Amino acid sequence: MKDLGKRLKEERKRLGLSQQDFGAIGGVEANAQGKYESGERIPRSDYLAALGKKGVDILYVLSGKRTPLSADTLNEAEQAIITHYRALSGDDQEAISQLANSLSECATDAGAHTSA
Repeated sequence: MKDLGKRLKEERKRLGLSQQDFGAIGGVEANAQGKYESGERIPRSDYLAALGKKGVDILYVLSGKRTPLSADTLNEAEQAIITHYRALSGDDQEAISQLANSLSECATDAGAHTSA
């Protein structure tokens, strides 16, 4: 479970949560969350299960491999976005990918400023 703490922190930041808020989801205090992220402690399964219910990719946290998305888990808006994306040229797909990355980073940064 090398780098588990690093990936846990990455997932926390992806969701725009503070250590306190993220730990609360899993039922632990901020100091325990910090120890998980630094690799000083290994999280328990009930903590991980609670995080998974809130959108944390637990497979990624444990193994470094992202959970594959299946089409049946996408809502109608997400399916429409993918359909439109696939109809674009390669250059346009790249532009959309860069835009989505930028927007995601802005949202994560904004969340970090309001919940850190």
